[in-house]
Amino acid sequence: MSVDEQHPGELVVVTGMTGAGRSTAAKELEDLGFYVVDNLPPSLLPDVVRLVDENFGPRQPIAVVVDVRSGSFFHGLKSTLSHGITGRDHTLVFLDATDDVLVRRQEAVRRPHPLQEGGRLLDGLERERVVMAEVRADADLVIDTSNLNVHQLTDRITEAFGTEEVTRLRVTVISFGFKYGIPVDADYVADMRFLPNPHWVPELRSHTGRDADVADYVLAQPGAGEFLDAYLPVLRTVAEGYLREGKRFMRVAVGCTGGKHRSVAMSEEIAQRLQGQGFAARALHRDLGRE
Repeated sequence: MSVDEQHPGELVVVTGMTGAGRSTAAKELEDLGFYVVDNLPPSLLPDVVRLVDENFGPRQPIAVVVDVRSGSFFHGLKSTLSHGITGRDHTLVFLDATDDVLVRRQEAVRRPHPLQEGGRLLDGLERERVVMAEVRADADLVIDTSNLNVHQLTDRITEAFGTEEVTRLRVTVISFGFKYGIPVDADYVADMRFLPNPHWVPELRSHTGRDADVADYVLAQPGAGEFLDAYLPVLRTVAEGYLREGKRFMRVAVGCTGGKHRSVAMSEEIAQRLQGQGFAARALHRDLGRE
């Protein structure tokens, strides 16, 4: 089930204290399939919704980040959500943290507070709390990030707005030929040149690893099964670690000499086995047809 099926037409408004993690939350919502707009004056919310409806359809979920940088526009948020948005459920998320944590975070990035006005950073935070008090009281979801790291915050956002489809790891298994170069964006590279080359079998030479006769030949070779049985648990361990760290994409490159026979057959088999283990895996063949 895709995110637009799980959250059809939902509008998520992310706001909160400066340094509480608004950007992290917005990035996670974008990864979850939301159309994200940062630093949006609330008065423009209806225009954004209309444009998204026209270009992507009314089921496309939207997330906007609103904060005190919006100036006087900020005070119109409650009214806009109550009366200016029709046809969409909305959720107001407020991110907060203690003053000492917010000060420490702002000092770490060496940025002044937008309401500091030449005074202390803490003065800006105090002014912001006054401005934000009413919005915080109206929030549907308040997340205190004082004791959360980046990964824990993204987990909270995923818990609230993610779906099984968008939160599981997406693995791309890409075959390639070493003579054309190793894919520069690969996370892991496996070399299939230890297996006999079907190129030297006349009846297989013109076929590819996507053909059953070539695939059967490659998978029947000594070492092929042993490699798969040893390599898949490694990929699974890494994939589970990626998910814990908030990464949802992994590229596994599988190479042979020309990217036509062995790497193609093994990529298809690896992708199929990963699918059987619950991962969203697919096989792509970079160099197939180049010969």
